[in-house]
Amino acid sequence: MTDGSSSKAHQATGQVALLGCGFVADLYMRSLKSMPGIEVAGVFDINAARLAQFCAFWGVPARSSLQELLDAAPEALVLNLTNPHAHFETTRACLMAGRHVYSEKPLATDADEAKALHALAAERGLMLGSAPCSVLGEAAQTLGHALRHGIAGTPRAIYAELDDGFIPQAAFDKWISDSGAPWPAGDEFRVGCTLEHAGYYLTWLIAWFGSVRTVVAASAETIPDKAGDGPFAPDLSVATLFFENGPVTRLTCSIVAPHDHSIRIVGDKGVLSCKAAWDNGAKVRFARRLTLRRRLMEHPWPLRIRLPGPTHPKVARWGAAAMNFMLGPAEMLEAGAQGRPCRLSNDFALHLTEVTLAIQNAGEDTGAQRMTTGCAPMEPMPWAR
Repeated sequence: MTDGSSSKAHQATGQVALLGCGFVADLYMRSLKSMPGIEVAGVFDINAARLAQFCAFWGVPARSSLQELLDAAPEALVLNLTNPHAHFETTRACLMAGRHVYSEKPLATDADEAKALHALAAERGLMLGSAPCSVLGEAAQTLGHALRHGIAGTPRAIYAELDDGFIPQAAFDKWISDSGAPWPAGDEFRVGCTLEHAGYYLTWLIAWFGSVRTVVAASAETIPDKAGDGPFAPDLSVATLFFENGPVTRLTCSIVAPHDHSIRIVGDKGVLSCKAAWDNGAKVRFARRLTLRRRLMEHPWPLRIRLPGPTHPKVARWGAAAMNFMLGPAEMLEAGAQGRPCRLSNDFALHLTEVTLAIQNAGEDTGAQRMTTGCAPMEPMPWAR
């Protein structure tokens, strides 16, 4: 479903090939319904029963191997939706075959592997993008517009939260995708909430301010007994990010603390905020600072910030999210067709991965970590300038 707020700039055309059809693949297919110009050229998964179930449900062509998937549509953008542990090898195989790749997060589970993929893509002249793509969504772009236009004045500090509640006690065995795939609990706990979720705000921050210079973080496993086989990744991380050209930011990720997906940007004039990272249409508000009877406070009735025109196709809420997962692939297809740089650039994907891994792997005593990669701030979407 869409809400009608589409823009001609977002009527991307082209083909995509889905590599992997687990739980997240259904979210891409739901989003594809809002992108009528994009065609699924084929799908492959090593689980034959799952492949058949998925393709029958969505009415898309199944392929019997990765090679057949690549051969069947030589111009298609590959969406790598495999399990995270397989991202490096499968993305590398697609790049070696001369294909542009959009990878589900994380790009790789090891920084050196991510750098190797980046180098291979550069050598072959290929685009290598990474989820999440909510940075291209209305909420992120509205906040970026407000920052560029100085609505809150100079930003001095940012607090961003990605806490999901006490997930190990959730009824996740009942979380089933449209075509019947269960939520991969064991895989999620092994990969960890930081690798899975930090990007939802890191992409926004890097898009606005460019490179993170230094990460000072700590991470820990606070709930030892989870579903599935370990070892499990940290389920709580807290990071302080120092940007080359931006305010100091604190970012938390957990599957322990009560649900909170808010971001607050504290400026000289007041506070910009958004409460829902996983909703492309979430409200962006500005509370100006004032003094009332000698008390310093933010205005109790914040002003809603809106962009002046239509933005992008939206999708109906499913579970905890209302995100169009196809905004990233659509941007890559448009960039290729128009011969322009892609907003989700190769450098952006690599830097996002390095910063995320630095937070995830910080542990108790890593201390300050200087980043070795970087990228420029992202060009805003045409409707958000």
